[in-house]
Amino acid sequence: MKVAGFSFVRNAIKYDYPIIEAITSVLSICDEFVIAVGKSEDDTLNLIKSINSTKIRIIETVWDDTLREGGRVLALETDKALRAISLDCDWAFYIQGDEVVHEKYLNEIKDAMLKWKDNKAVDGLLFNYRHFYGSYDYIADAPNWYRKEIRIVRPSVDIFSYKDAQGFRKLNNKVLNVKPVNAYVYHYGWVKKPEVMQLKQENFNKLWHDDSWMEKNIPQKEQFDYSSINSLSAFNETHPEVMKNRIEHSNWKFDFDLSYKNYSIKDRFKIFFEKLSGYRIGEYKNYKII
Repeated sequence: MKVAGFSFVRNAIKYDYPIIEAITSVLSICDEFVIAVGKSEDDTLNLIKSINSTKIRIIETVWDDTLREGGRVLALETDKALRAISLDCDWAFYIQGDEVVHEKYLNEIKDAMLKWKDNKAVDGLLFNYRHFYGSYDYIADAPNWYRKEIRIVRPSVDIFSYKDAQGFRKLNNKVLNVKPVNAYVYHYGWVKKPEVMQLKQENFNKLWHDDSWMEKNIPQKEQFDYSSINSLSAFNETHPEVMKNRIEHSNWKFDFDLSYKNYSIKDRFKIFFEKLSGYRIGEYKNYKII
């Protein structure tokens, strides 16, 4: 079995992306790793080059910043990396610049890839998600946070990154047929210094919206207000080993009252129904479990 990892990144230092941790968290089960590095305002290219592995293959790209609708440019950059994967690979493991996989799941993931490698009806593998928020001690648990997404696909020309690169589709805009993996992706996109998080909000949302929307919805200020979240739960497990140094050197503090639940009536009903049935009403599912 041959496995390729792939990702994309730009301005990783400026916006404090754990891209090194993301790549190295899956590198041991990959035979190669293709990373599309966009032309940056910082030293992102040399940061990626500093990874001491012959598996890494860098392709340098230029983002189309005129695309300001739905985060489309992120999918295009993802596809650049996906299309550069060696043709003889059986699987392609996608990891975004703010996602990390705990080492305790690597054997489970590898076993799943081996199990379904020769079953061509399986287009990809589906992962669970933990979304960290504010600090490394809290997880966002409201119904609007996605619980699952595809992160391993067959490196076929028929499969492409969908919308803002959260997931994948295949030709004729069909969803992928997937098998679930008993593993989590740890998403750290909402864990940054408050001033860096604010800077990211003011710039990254330009990939989705025009200037008038930005003026109305993203106020310019010095720090992002993490306290506006409606609900969090405590994280009492271990983080991936590759995140240890980053977590130890985090230099801001965020505290949250876990008893605080600012839910709408609609959300309260969704949560109540989910606890009874295990089904989440209105959940976005860009895949078909077979």
